[in-house]
Amino acid sequence: MTWEIAFTLTLIVVLLAAFIWEKIPTELTAMTAFALLLVLGLLPSTDAMAVFANAGPIAVAAMFILSAALEKCGAIDLVANALTRLPKLKLVFVLPPLILVVAVISAFINNTPVVVVFLPVVLSLARRMEIPASKLLIPLSFASIFGGSCTLVGTSTNIIVSSIATDRGYEPFGMFELAAIGVPLLIVGTLYLTFLGPKLLPVRETISSILSEAERREYILEAFIKPDSAEIGHSVRETTFGKVKRLNVIEILRGGVRLRGDLMEARLEAGDRLLLGLSPSALAKAQDSDSLELRDILGEGLAQISLSEGVIVEAVIGPDSNLDGKMLASMNFRQRYRMVPLAVHRRGENLRADFDRIPLAHGDILLLLGTSEAIDQLSDSEDLLILNRPPVILEARRKKIPLILAVIAGVITAATTGVMPIAPAAIVGCVILVLARCLSTKEAYDSIQWPILFLIFAMLGVGAAMEHTGTSAWLASQLVGQVESFVAEAWRPLALLAGIYLLTSTLTEVLSNNAAAVLLSGLAIGIAESMQIDPRPFLVAIAMAASASFATPIGYQTNTYVYGVGGYRFTDFAKIGIPLNLIAFVITMLVVPRVWAF
Repeated sequence: MTWEIAFTLTLIVVLLAAFIWEKIPTELTAMTAFALLLVLGLLPSTDAMAVFANAGPIAVAAMFILSAALEKCGAIDLVANALTRLPKLKLVFVLPPLILVVAVISAFINNTPVVVVFLPVVLSLARRMEIPASKLLIPLSFASIFGGSCTLVGTSTNIIVSSIATDRGYEPFGMFELAAIGVPLLIVGTLYLTFLGPKLLPVRETISSILSEAERREYILEAFIKPDSAEIGHSVRETTFGKVKRLNVIEILRGGVRLRGDLMEARLEAGDRLLLGLSPSALAKAQDSDSLELRDILGEGLAQISLSEGVIVEAVIGPDSNLDGKMLASMNFRQRYRMVPLAVHRRGENLRADFDRIPLAHGDILLLLGTSEAIDQLSDSEDLLILNRPPVILEARRKKIPLILAVIAGVITAATTGVMPIAPAAIVGCVILVLARCLSTKEAYDSIQWPILFLIFAMLGVGAAMEHTGTSAWLASQLVGQVESFVAEAWRPLALLAGIYLLTSTLTEVLSNNAAAVLLSGLAIGIAESMQIDPRPFLVAIAMAASASFATPIGYQTNTYVYGVGGYRFTDFAKIGIPLNLIAFVITMLVVPRVWAF
């Protein structure tokens, strides 16, 4: 072993530990390792720049844009809303159509927007069917994984593994090549979730369930400071209304401009307009037999303009939200969104005390109070996804659905028939959709999940360094040597296939699935070449194992989404997901040797 191999191995171990630690964003951690390899000369600059010529990440970026176009035009909503017209059924009859519909859509576009669109639909369906939402949300995420494992474009890991094979001189995956495993997994997985899921899936409370019936009714009061008010010059905290329990200051307007900072410390001036969130108990204090009087709790200096019932909504923070890592108390949340946060739900727990001092993370669910107008504005935000209010799709965009479907079908056909590889075909499709104004250039750029792309590029760089330093060859020889010592010659390829699958599956559950796929693809090719066998069975196993992430809520992005929304605990995923991981493993071990010869 050379020092270069020893250092590269040490760096990979540190890299994996940092991924698990999660204190630093995974893409930044990977880029740091990439940069360190460059500085130390373990990765030549020519090899490093060649990483950015890899077609895989480019194809992934283009597929993000195509998926966004399909989402924004409302095509997925039309299919999703059709499920809400199902008659009232038992859970065992609701799960199969839900799983199959989501799987079919996820087979052709990125599965994250599919789950995002279906979330409010499934929550509405659960309420109408009188089924706990936690019985449907894990199947929703798993169904998107089933579908993604059936095609080349179903998930980014399939595209990346295929592109690595191409770079090493092997044939890329066919569009439906992986369906030989994906379709059986979809069938068996659907049966498993339908008949065993209702017993294994928990009954969990959503964040809105922590409110009593009285607390669900909140009111929005608009008022202004009178010129002769005794409250002028005092901070909100010092005023009569500032001391009322369960009264929240949503917004203060002065001269038409919203005040920023801690509103409770704002010094009031004559003519200030205040927007207040008020509980029924606070209103009850001001109510007499004849009419609603607010003087008792607001003081003489505050004059009422209007009073209306507020709206309480749930919103989830996405993986690419600007709110990730920020505290509500330090970001002017109330002024920015004109909404009052009432609680935060995280990893199976509802937080109501000091939640505004806790850094937010993707997957967190916020319980928010605001006016209908504020909620409509929030619906346009990319930072939060409202769960209990369906999006409004413009009619002009709905008219673009046939064109978008035709473009996506053209991309898939071109890649399937070999007319054009997936990356250039997807780029052409994106250009057509932007020129046809199916989505704006800004929407196209915003739809690309840049952290995932930088993570992929960085991990491709780490993989190139493993090749350059001989680390991949050394690891391959060590693994093959160990297998040769304990396994009969006829069973060695299958033993290595099982080992690679299980290693990929384990890493995927605690790391990014893309990172695991990139890291192990080069190693798998090295093992196959050292044994003088075809590496394709190993690459297929890696693609499947990197997608089939069912045992934890952090292994796959869609799992993270439903984790908070459904009020799940970490162990809920393990209870239903580990058997499904084993099912995927068995199917892969049975199918791969029969379809892809060693």
